[in-house]
Amino acid sequence: GDSVVQTEGQVLLSEGDSLIVNCSYESTQYPSLFWYVQYPGEGLQLLLKAMKFNDKESNKGFEATYRKETTSFHLEKDSVQESDSAVYFCALSDTVTGTAGEAEHKL
Repeated sequence: GDSVVQTEGQVLLSEGDSLIVNCSYESTQYPSLFWYVQYPGEGLQLLLKAMKFNDKESNKGFEATYRKETTSFHLEKDSVQESDSAVYFCALSDTVTGTAGEAEHKL
């Protein structure tokens, strides 16, 4: 079935460091891809979404590109701040079948 595979575990960074959180997907369709963020004590918030191949999305200094050739949607930020400390979720949604998958990553 459809699934995402994400960088596992907690990553410790210093302010100003660059960040890459890997997210690869498997799907028999053409899924929409999402990054969600959950800040301490808060609910999930949508950070980025891509609806079609080669979409490059950015928000709050984060960016991700929907790459068909590598089946990936890696989350990147050039310079992290203390306020970026959160749990990051990669997710997909198949608009044809309605299936979904997710993984999480804590920064």
